[in-house]
Amino acid sequence: MTDSPIKTRRDGHVLEVTLDRPKANAIDLATSKIMGEVFTDFRDDPELRVAIVTGAGEKFFCPGWDLKAAAGGDAVDGDYGKGGFGGLQELRGMNKPVIAAVNGICCGGGLELALSADIILAADHASFALPEIRSGTVADAATVKLPKRIPYHIAMEMLFTGRWFDTEEAARWGMINHVYPAADLMAEARKLAALLASGPPLVYAAIKEIVREAEDMKFQDAMNRITRSQFPTVETLYRSEDQREGARAFAEKRDPVWTGR
Repeated sequence: MTDSPIKTRRDGHVLEVTLDRPKANAIDLATSKIMGEVFTDFRDDPELRVAIVTGAGEKFFCPGWDLKAAAGGDAVDGDYGKGGFGGLQELRGMNKPVIAAVNGICCGGGLELALSADIILAADHASFALPEIRSGTVADAATVKLPKRIPYHIAMEMLFTGRWFDTEEAARWGMINHVYPAADLMAEARKLAALLASGPPLVYAAIKEIVREAEDMKFQDAMNRITRSQFPTVETLYRSEDQREGARAFAEKRDPVWTGR
């Protein structure tokens, strides 16, 4: 639908998801539910291997929760749909790579959406903040995730003060992967997505499940689960045609052809 707040574009194995809600790409309950459906369909479509999420325009990636919608009756603790706020951060079984292409202001729930991706690219003019503290609310997902992604004391300062920071600082603390001129951002995101889409999808799935499930496990416990094929994705991988194809391609000194089977 052309009037949908979420625009999608398929290019081979890659899905582009663009948040397009003028003026600022804020997310209300209805938009969050649409995003949940989009990301669920992406997760479940065997032909899609990588997603890019970005914002329309040049100024805003996403400022998070739509406060105007909240003032109009949207409950902040309402039903966000599948995957929780933005459709991604609580979506179970998301075992495919997701790239966030941050094209501008990225704050509050918008930053939480970006943190839900696996790789974050940013335009050089992008800026970031977690300003919830100033409105007497908590950046819940960021409070869980950010201290695990960047140094604890830096994360706590950002959460406690709500201050803004630029791409140079975000990159310095390892919160984002790469910074590009705004005009090059989507081209670089598509280049990276194409590279990932050419890789082994069953291996990506195993990597994502292991990283997710092992986060709160002791090292040896996680290793034991891997070697005993107690992760479903690892079991699938080691019984797959792709695993045999990888070995054959290596022996034959050629590029493997991955089918995801």
